[in-house]
Amino acid sequence: MERLQNIKLFLLDMDGTLYLGNRLFEYTPSFLSAIRKQGNRYLFITNNSSKSVSAYVEKLASLGIAACEEDFLTSSQATAYYLHQHHNGARLFVCGTESFKRELQRAGFTVTETVDEADCVVMGFDTELTFAKLEQVCRALCTRDLPYIATNPDVVCPTEFGSVPDCGSVCEMVYNATGKRPIVIGKPSPLMIQLAMHKCGVKPEETAVIGDRIYTDIKSGLNAGALSILVMSGETTEEILAASPDKPDLILPHVGYLFGKEFRQ
Repeated sequence: MERLQNIKLFLLDMDGTLYLGNRLFEYTPSFLSAIRKQGNRYLFITNNSSKSVSAYVEKLASLGIAACEEDFLTSSQATAYYLHQHHNGARLFVCGTESFKRELQRAGFTVTETVDEADCVVMGFDTELTFAKLEQVCRALCTRDLPYIATNPDVVCPTEFGSVPDCGSVCEMVYNATGKRPIVIGKPSPLMIQLAMHKCGVKPEETAVIGDRIYTDIKSGLNAGALSILVMSGETTEEILAASPDKPDLILPHVGYLFGKEFRQ
């Protein structure tokens, strides 16, 4: 594929693309090595706001992949960027993990535990979710006209046994109770892709987004004007692909095929 020859930056989804749960795909190390050998760069991008960047560094290290914090761009970071641009100095009520709260605090925001003191409601992928948090969110959205921001729209998070509800599913539950929908920051919004391109000094035609989900990974690449590459190693099935109105530029069984001759357009 001719466009592939121009790519300088590879933006890589992780779970379902490079590994599944705690199982690293066998072709991942050679794939990452090939990018570096060609003199190109990759960043790991994720919609998952439940873990800090340092936790992702440790996660990849446990799988045998060396990485540093500069190799990542997360929906937590993109959300903090958005909040600084649109709600700088706001006090946040966060329905998310303690790790996500600390990320926002490190970015300069005050996180409050009561919605009465909040200027914004922020929803993340909360693996520590309780009904009390949901009740607070609903009370804020029903009784106050607060900005409502979500890190990502993912309906499920893949695991080794199947899937669990992700941020998008919780947002849908909140919508059913309040009639309110959030501004969504992560993929498929082009914001994370644009931030990555700005960080690395590349153009859309020099950027590829690789992932296993059409409605987040592929759509974000399309929205940002980058090359979109779907891998069939995670969530997307042939049935999902056939039914989707959004079509990737390139379809691969897995990332190990990227620099080979076998691919489907």
